[in-house]
Amino acid sequence: MKRRRPAVDYLVYLAVRLLVAVCQALSVEQSYRVADFLAAVLYRVDKRHRMVGLENLRMAFGDQYTEAQRDQIIRGVYRHFLRMVMEMLHIPRKLHSTTWRDRIALVRYTPLLDRLLKGGPLIMLTGHFGNWEMAGYLFGLYGFPPNSVARTLDNPYLDRFVRSFRERTGQRMISKKGGSDEILDVLNRGGVMSFLADQDAGQNGMYVDFFGKPASTHKSIAILALQHNAPVVVGFARRTGPGFRYEVGCELIIEPGEFQGSGDDVKLLTQRYTTALERIVRRDPEQYLWLHRRWKHQPKPRGRAKAQPLAGEGSVAIDGIAAPAGG
Repeated sequence: MKRRRPAVDYLVYLAVRLLVAVCQALSVEQSYRVADFLAAVLYRVDKRHRMVGLENLRMAFGDQYTEAQRDQIIRGVYRHFLRMVMEMLHIPRKLHSTTWRDRIALVRYTPLLDRLLKGGPLIMLTGHFGNWEMAGYLFGLYGFPPNSVARTLDNPYLDRFVRSFRERTGQRMISKKGGSDEILDVLNRGGVMSFLADQDAGQNGMYVDFFGKPASTHKSIAILALQHNAPVVVGFARRTGPGFRYEVGCELIIEPGEFQGSGDDVKLLTQRYTTALERIVRRDPEQYLWLHRRWKHQPKPRGRAKAQPLAGEGSVAIDGIAAPAGG
């Protein structure tokens, strides 16, 4: 591991804090203009991720879009992501228990509310779509703070700064590395766990269909749900505009009792929530982070692939699970 230089880390932290202070002094609309400028620059200089995004769109949609349309979508991805970053800086001042309705509309939320009020273990998940960071903040604001898995940032000063935002409304962050016992404790106590569920899980992940292509996916979420009888809620925070306005809703709730205890349950459950995530993305492709390599790994030829473990067999490799925001 590369040795950290505390002085450099602290200077980077100070620079970030200065930038945050400047952006927070702007109105949301002014910060959007800054975001759009930065997005245009980043689109030009970040060729590697731009090409990854264009290739991902070809894989996902085939000939549904022309090359020019794919290019416009990727430009929109950069713009959406930079605007999302600016929104995160304004959220502590704009979203309060008495003002959130000015910017957030809840849709299809009644089944989720019933589940939260009923109590018991619950798993909430989404993908790199819309404003995924805002979701954990909002549920804390609503009085149902989740426990979310996240990778610890290399810079300890920045890590504490980002964590302070995420935990402002009661959300509790659990480190992606070494957080297995904490995750199991949350579910054993009937708590709420939150994950991002659309990251490549490596060559030995579980392959399920995503936009018609095999996508390596972490099996841990399904195993945890089945072992703890925890419903899986697939949700979204989709930008609707104009400006800083979103709809937050529930796309699907998967009940563990729907499965029959067969060896295919883990894959069936994983496929169901992956299909739900695909539906969410299809509605607004510009709000999905196509810049990460979702199909980085593909199944090995038959005869070489390892058998997938069944729910309840051995320990659960929680450390390999997907994590929000940079995981």
